[in-house]
Amino acid sequence: MSVSKVIGLIGLAIAILGAFIAIPYLDLALLIAGLIVGWSIAREDSVRVIVTALALTAFAHNFDVVPAIGTYLSSIIASIGFLTAGAALMLMLRNIYARFLSKSAP
Repeated sequence: MSVSKVIGLIGLAIAILGAFIAIPYLDLALLIAGLIVGWSIAREDSVRVIVTALALTAFAHNFDVVPAIGTYLSSIIASIGFLTAGAALMLMLRNIYARFLSKSAP
């Protein structure tokens, strides 16, 4: 198992735990973990990761209306959204680097 997969699984576990206990700098930790995970994602999957990050962030609070567990579900999904946002950001930065910085000037 690669380092990025282990960090991704740890990020998911932290996202779930963060819904039930207060973790300082949770969102920052998940964003940094997402950046690390995003380093190893193939460029072909970049659109899928970016759309997933946007969808998780946009739809996270739709679960607030579920009785008893809605706020926990919303918190978990929003935290996973931070993790995938970090991965999406890394993919975008890698694409920018590949397009503009690695090519020689004409």
